[in-house]
Amino acid sequence: MRGIAYGVGVGPGDPELMTQKAVRLIRENDVIAFPGREPGESVAYRIAAAAVPELPQKELVALNMPMLRDRAALAAEHRSAARLLERYLNQGRNVVFLTLGDPTLYCTFSYLQHFLEADGYASEPVPGVTSFCAAAARLNTPLAEWDEQVHIIPASHGGGSLPDGQGSCVLMKPAGRMTELKRMLKESGRRVMMVENCSMENERIYRTLEEFPDDPGYFSLIIARK
Repeated sequence: MRGIAYGVGVGPGDPELMTQKAVRLIRENDVIAFPGREPGESVAYRIAAAAVPELPQKELVALNMPMLRDRAALAAEHRSAARLLERYLNQGRNVVFLTLGDPTLYCTFSYLQHFLEADGYASEPVPGVTSFCAAAARLNTPLAEWDEQVHIIPASHGGGSLPDGQGSCVLMKPAGRMTELKRMLKESGRRVMMVENCSMENERIYRTLEEFPDDPGYFSLIIARK
């Protein structure tokens, strides 16, 4: 029988936010895949290793996941990574792919999942604490109440305005667009806050637009409430 590919969300950064199921699957399976070239370079791996000390003794599979704008080139990298995982699945071994946050939200695992399922392999996302829920908790603010809506926006991909209505807009990974985003956020009249490296050792919290840095880190997230 073929193995199963698990996309395991390790949460936003704090190892204590990993789910019991995530920890169990890592402990029960020998093949652990992670995005990156070396374990120490992978944030997801470092989070999981802090919660599962025996992780370095597992069979570790590094998957090159470059940040590319060329969708054809990116698909080729994902196709290659999926084929590598299929070698282990063909041996009847499960593979646990470690990913930040949740594997169903802007996650590399979903791309691997498409290729794996097209080739007839079973896959299963294992949910984790999302960065925006963790950020809202750190900011001590609700994301939505009563009939309010929550909009999740990939800020790195553009967009010139925020949706109307009460509730929250979550801008994921705003680095590289801060000048434009600051203007848009100011015009929106919303109360804005930002968390950089949420729940990690180098976490930074900004509670007003004026505090926002011009060049935040890659793992930054903005919550705009109305």
